[in-house]
Amino acid sequence: MTEEKCPQLVDYFVVAGLPPVVPWRPLGEDGKTSSPSSSSTRAVEPVTDLVVIARGLGEEVPQGFTCIEKTLGGHSAELSAGLINNPHLHLCYRRGRDKPPILDLGVLYEGKEPLKQGWYVIETTPYSHSASLSSGGAPTAHRVFLTYRRALDSQGLHTLGVITDIALLLPSKGEVAPHTFCRVDKNLNTGVWGPALYLCYKRAVAKANALVFEAGLITRYPEDDLEAFPLPESVPVFCLPMGVTVESWPLNSKYQLPVFSTFVLTSASGDKVYGAAIQFYESFSKDLLSERQNVRLGLLSVVDRRPITSRSLHVKKSICVLSHWPFFTVFQKFLTFIYRYSISGPHVLPLEKHVSSFMHNVPFPSPQRPRILVQLSPYDNLLLCQPVSSPLPISGASFLKLLQNLGPENACTLLFAVLTEHKLLLHSLRPDVLTSVSEALVSMTFPLRWLCPYIPLCPLQMADVLLAPMPFIVGVHSSYFDLHDPPAEVMCVDLDTNTIFQSEDKKLSWRSLPRKHGKTLFNTLTNLHKTLEKICSSGQEDATLEFLLTDYDQIYRRQKQLELEIQEAFLRFMSCLLRGYRTFLLPITQAPSDRTTDVSSLFNLQGFLKSRDRTQQKFYIQLTRTQMFTQFIEECSFVSDRHACLEFFDESVQKVDVEKPEEVRLIDLDETSSGEHTVFIMPPEEPQEADGSECPALYSYDTFPTLKPELFDRPQDQLRVPAKGGAPDSPAPRRTKQEIKLAQKRAQKYSAVPDMWSKCLLGHCYGLWFIYLPTFVRAESSKVRALHTAYDVLKHMETRKVMLPDEVCYRILMQMCGQYGQPVLAVRVLLEMKKAGITPNTITYGYYNKAVLESKWPSTNQGGRLRWAKLRNVVLAVAQFRRPIRRRQKSDSMGSRGGHLLPNCRSEGTRDSTSRNKVVDENYNNVASPSRGGLAGKLQQLLTPTRHRASARRAASVDNRRPGGGGGRIGRRVSEQRQTKKSHVAETLLKVLMSSCSLCRGCNSLVYDEEIMAGWTSDDSNLNSSCPFCRTSFVPFLNAEVCDLGPVSRPPGSTSVTGSATTPAPRPAATQRPAESPRFCPLPQVSSVGGTPQVTVAYLSPLVLRKELESLLENEGDAVLGQPQFLDSHSIIFWNLVWYFQRLGLPSNLLQLVRSSPLVSQFSQVSPSENSSVRVRLLWDTLTPDTDQWPPLYVLWRIHSGVPMRNYSWRHHNHPFTLAFLEEVLRCVGMNEVHKAVTLLLDTLAKQSASSQIQRSLYREFLFLTLAAMGKDHVVAFDKKYKAAYTRLCSSLSRDELHRKRAQPPSPKAIDCRRSFHPPLEC
Repeated sequence: MTEEKCPQLVDYFVVAGLPPVVPWRPLGEDGKTSSPSSSSTRAVEPVTDLVVIARGLGEEVPQGFTCIEKTLGGHSAELSAGLINNPHLHLCYRRGRDKPPILDLGVLYEGKEPLKQGWYVIETTPYSHSASLSSGGAPTAHRVFLTYRRALDSQGLHTLGVITDIALLLPSKGEVAPHTFCRVDKNLNTGVWGPALYLCYKRAVAKANALVFEAGLITRYPEDDLEAFPLPESVPVFCLPMGVTVESWPLNSKYQLPVFSTFVLTSASGDKVYGAAIQFYESFSKDLLSERQNVRLGLLSVVDRRPITSRSLHVKKSICVLSHWPFFTVFQKFLTFIYRYSISGPHVLPLEKHVSSFMHNVPFPSPQRPRILVQLSPYDNLLLCQPVSSPLPISGASFLKLLQNLGPENACTLLFAVLTEHKLLLHSLRPDVLTSVSEALVSMTFPLRWLCPYIPLCPLQMADVLLAPMPFIVGVHSSYFDLHDPPAEVMCVDLDTNTIFQSEDKKLSWRSLPRKHGKTLFNTLTNLHKTLEKICSSGQEDATLEFLLTDYDQIYRRQKQLELEIQEAFLRFMSCLLRGYRTFLLPITQAPSDRTTDVSSLFNLQGFLKSRDRTQQKFYIQLTRTQMFTQFIEECSFVSDRHACLEFFDESVQKVDVEKPEEVRLIDLDETSSGEHTVFIMPPEEPQEADGSECPALYSYDTFPTLKPELFDRPQDQLRVPAKGGAPDSPAPRRTKQEIKLAQKRAQKYSAVPDMWSKCLLGHCYGLWFIYLPTFVRAESSKVRALHTAYDVLKHMETRKVMLPDEVCYRILMQMCGQYGQPVLAVRVLLEMKKAGITPNTITYGYYNKAVLESKWPSTNQGGRLRWAKLRNVVLAVAQFRRPIRRRQKSDSMGSRGGHLLPNCRSEGTRDSTSRNKVVDENYNNVASPSRGGLAGKLQQLLTPTRHRASARRAASVDNRRPGGGGGRIGRRVSEQRQTKKSHVAETLLKVLMSSCSLCRGCNSLVYDEEIMAGWTSDDSNLNSSCPFCRTSFVPFLNAEVCDLGPVSRPPGSTSVTGSATTPAPRPAATQRPAESPRFCPLPQVSSVGGTPQVTVAYLSPLVLRKELESLLENEGDAVLGQPQFLDSHSIIFWNLVWYFQRLGLPSNLLQLVRSSPLVSQFSQVSPSENSSVRVRLLWDTLTPDTDQWPPLYVLWRIHSGVPMRNYSWRHHNHPFTLAFLEEVLRCVGMNEVHKAVTLLLDTLAKQSASSQIQRSLYREFLFLTLAAMGKDHVVAFDKKYKAAYTRLCSSLSRDELHRKRAQPPSPKAIDCRRSFHPPLEC
């Protein structure tokens, strides 16, 4: 098995900023590169002070303040216009940088709500008058004041979201808040008259004097591109979307904390790549700027160019990691640690050691290691957890942030906008929120996929996409609107103020969604939003080691659960929205044309619209015209990389097709992969001196350094794990996780129902054969004939009403039809599938359409072919007429030469008629003429054993004796078609004897095949069965013996089966070896029991075997099933497959591996290359009986009857089972007095001095005796008789006593297993 690295957590580490190559490219206000003269941006000073003045009391506007005289519409902006004693109050503000800026404004209704912590109240004017906005005579409890919240001193100069503008508006005059403004929803006018007055303000990032340049790449690791994913050139632009700013600050300014941002890129293969970056400032030398640039930044005086020493120069830089996995929280902690490491020091280790340690030593979380604790330093750590195992595609979406920042109403409105493909522009001052919400917007329409332009965090240089004449979803930083007005015909969504701005003529509303489903979604989101407001709290980012190991799951489990509930609400809405869409898919049933792949040919659009409510027609017409819906139909119709997700959606659609879909759980997490195992990753080791002392700390950095390749550590091999799926791809499509989970649920359900459990096992057995089908077809010379054989198997399954656990059988055959160019057969398979009542899911439907679309269809012009067919029929008819004449001439010729040759030249028809005139029992013993008729006559004959009965057909396989076995006929036909008729050919005959009878060590009882099947569980990892006598769990075993029967001469016209599920014609008696003296040859894992070599492997249930077989094919490819090493390397899977294929009479090439096995040639007379055949007999009883125990009754009967048997070297026992005893038992069985036979056996055993020495139950003893004496036809009748006898015996003996004496009949579950896997085996 090959090995490869597990999925890499981080692909690249990038440092972006001003590139080392000069000159730098300045950016103008339009985001485009421009001349250096236009590269500066004007400084927007934040609001730092607010006052209320009473002009009616003679107060003036303070110096440096600006008074708001008018509203946005030009009306009076008096705050007290509705008061009786109007003091003419006005609001004034001041800008500056001398104190921390104001972050929020509010209105306090005193007495009705408490003052929030950290907020300040404007209680008085600058002249000590009351600043209450209510009436002067109003009581204290009803006063109204303005409030504000100021930034902390530690937040520095560039505080995120400071107030840069304030305005007042009158809604009654048609005034609305401008774009990017946030309105305080509390009326300032508390008087008895006058219009309502509201306060609004704008948030922005306070900027200093700055120059803006285009971001470039400073350094990266690794330096060489990865083969699967080269580093995109645009990464630096996304790290700094608003460009690199060089700013001048006052000397007393504090550094801003790093700002975290995320973005999403799309690789050349279409995969999403997630970027996580932090932006920070560091000092910059003014010598790198021109004189003109220094003047613009205020570093030189305008007149005399004298240096201004009161200001410092700083530049923005970013560090970033790129990954295919959206672990944004983990990446933020890692990048923050790297930044802090660069500004502290000195350190013993360089920064490069920590970067390479994180990239190379931190493994991707897997089911074997679900929690990885990374110790970055003695004081810094982070916890990496395995992603939630969900069938939904992985994305960087955060539905919590979506609902938290938009609310239920706006979230539903944006859902409608996305479904109808409108232009959406999201903006926020928080770049990481932009990506999370944008990802949630494109994820909430699953399974529809957004195909139009999508840029969650759009750089300033790419802002032209906002002018595109097509739908898009774009996210920009809110500072973009400091430079540009909102584009026309675009829905602008402000995530900071939870506001949607759209044109009045095309205003969208969530009420345009289908009423019932939309209302259900809105109510669900409303309830979840209330819960979200309660549980979301701050202060959980800084985690200690103790917190990470103990409280992580408890604190974040509720948030994770809420995230899934929000996602499930959108999934339920989409499932209800597209309910029943699969019934309108149109399969391709004819030769493809130019319009075959059009959506109109693949989907019945009009039928779909007519199935919807009339009031919803407008919405559905808009939906079906979108690119998303067209792509969805194409993905459902053809093979797609999203087939697993689409199949999960189909299951969700089925779940919601109930009366109350809101009560159905759609997303079930796979908890089997979760665990508490935590892997610790230690930080890089610090080097030591030769004497053991610590090395000096030599690494300190003034700015973030340029990475040096020689300081990075090389990747280690500790992350290498066995490669899953590293084997060559198999042509057979595998089951998806959703199909496996659904099959497990069905198995759990059916295991409790006796008559359904056997059908479940039978369905998995047929699934095993179809998984093996590609190997079987490749080995056949006629591929088309093999495919038609598989089709016959499907029809046989339909006849037997086999319940399949999934659609893999049909899917594999459809794909094989496409691989070997049989589109017509694929259509027949689809019709057979629909006849069975199975609607193909997305995966099967895609493989079907691929097969019929890509294969070459037969010509529609059948004229020439029809004429050749007629000529062929005429020639064959003439040949048939001439054959009897030639046969008669040949017979006369040979008769004239010697009459003694005539008996050996009998025709096949004569031989068949002779065989029909003979009467044989099930063991092929010659029986007298049935003229005596009836049960009494047969009993009379059976009770008279004849010692001279000889069986000429002991070498025949069990399959030739199956009465009406449909599967056996299929295998027999394939076997005969393989053979070429030769004259006399000498071949070596190998006979394989197999039995599943196992010994329970708990009670020393033999447990038989149907009882083992009934004792299996639905767990596909459990090898145990349950003993029906002591209820002990044990592992059943499958035993096989390979007997070399030596060379045999094959006459003309006879067939030899090599590796088939059926048996050849019997050998002539003259060349047949005695059946009782074969030579046994051992195989791999051979054990010797009682002197007889045999192969013993675990007997696996079809569920376990299927899981193991799929795992084998995933790791090594399906070519392993046809390799000679398969028998030795995977003997358990091999012998179990042989057993099940033989039970069902299904053709295979597995037995050819037995013939060509080198271990067989070691014990055989001829080499594997010579002509040889393999025959299989499936036995009911054990191959190696315990000779210390009493022989079973059927063996004693055959000894008395003189029937040839295998020698077991039975020891001499004083058993009480005489011939008269056996005859009496058979008489009781034949006369329907089984209770007397049971009583007779119990009394006989009770009279023995020693304890009864029998390993078989009473039922099994009588059954095998009846089978040996009367044949298989009496098995079903015997079951009914024994059950009635057991009920009659329970009246005289207790059930516990009968159970202790092993007299109970098999359970209904076991009987049904025998009935499903008919006919019964040999004993």
